[in-house]
Amino acid sequence: MRNVLILYCNTTFPMRATIHDHLYAFREYGKSLRCYYVNLDLRGLPRYLEAIAFDAILFHTTFLSKRWYPEVFREYQRKVEPLKRSGALKIALPQDEFIHTDILGEFIDAFEIDQVFSVAPESEWPKIYPSVNRERVRFETLLTGYLSDATLARIEALAAKHTSRAIDVGYRAWRAAAWLGRHGILKARIDDVFKEAAPRKGLVVDVSTDPADTFLGDDWYAFLLRCKYTIGVEGGASILDRDGALKAKTEAYTQLHPEAGFEEIEANCFPGRDGSLALFAISPRHLEACATRTCQILIEGDYNGILEADRHYIALKPDFSNLDEVLELVSSDHLRENVTRQAYQDIVQSGRYTYRHYVEAIFGASPPPKHRTPQQRVREAFWFAWARLEDAAIPGAYRFYRAWLRPLRQRLRR
Repeated sequence: MRNVLILYCNTTFPMRATIHDHLYAFREYGKSLRCYYVNLDLRGLPRYLEAIAFDAILFHTTFLSKRWYPEVFREYQRKVEPLKRSGALKIALPQDEFIHTDILGEFIDAFEIDQVFSVAPESEWPKIYPSVNRERVRFETLLTGYLSDATLARIEALAAKHTSRAIDVGYRAWRAAAWLGRHGILKARIDDVFKEAAPRKGLVVDVSTDPADTFLGDDWYAFLLRCKYTIGVEGGASILDRDGALKAKTEAYTQLHPEAGFEEIEANCFPGRDGSLALFAISPRHLEACATRTCQILIEGDYNGILEADRHYIALKPDFSNLDEVLELVSSDHLRENVTRQAYQDIVQSGRYTYRHYVEAIFGASPPPKHRTPQQRVREAFWFAWARLEDAAIPGAYRFYRAWLRPLRQRLRR
């Protein structure tokens, strides 16, 4: 068994299913891994970790996402400062590699990270990580998320209940901000375009970028199962914001000029910067649409080489010049069955895009476990059982603190 320390951050309980699956996939599918989870949002490094010889230390996406707030991230780095001295294999799983990338590169250098599993295309690594020695640090590409066995089982159970698809076109997304660039705001544009054009063809449409309309957990899968088609675009951004300054400048400008369009914002906040990055990637929602057999209408793109236009999805031009043709295909509905069948076979049934594959990609080629004496193995087995109990118990203790102890302390102070 290899001992793996997994450092993450979370204060939302119950944890969102997508985060839970991404985080605990190592425990679920890493049969040769003994995973010690530490939630740095709720505690520092426990002392008992000093008694364990770790083979690998993994800095999870949720930990690295703290860099959206640089001062907070520096405080979290101080929490894990002792790990700099560890000789274990150090692994980083960053996402959102379009923003605060300078501090991310500094972290990789300071903690002597050995492997970075990036969601950005290889062509963009020199732009995102200019200071990182890529001869010393091994970079690999992973997806932002995968399909879990449990998710697929729940989808199949829901599918048995949702046998009719009353919605022609469905969609939910975040109305992306201008500081993501033209690529980012396509999420909002495709919503606006279909909301206006599809009903004129007599289609039943349920599309929204309003946060109040968000579906969470199984409600999202149930929604997809009620839709014949869903629309979308590759995730990512077309602007590289190394220190978050472009985001801050854009937000300040739009607060003063709430009616400003993208061109005005671009001219005043980041002239000539759009297109400096090509961070485009498939997202879990694309895989989930395949799993629910919902036909996708997507802005044509690469989709990590996984989804192919006219085979796995109906392609929509980025300038929407073929919108009428696409809506005619939706109205006739004659391609949907073939497209969804092919997508299900190639994406879901193939098993290539599951969390089992994700764990294998990260740890499949890792060095063998360190030699341990029988006494070490007994000691580590004890602390592993303790760590499992702690990781299970701390969320409940935190909920109790927030619901009862913190309000009580606040009343006593008054």
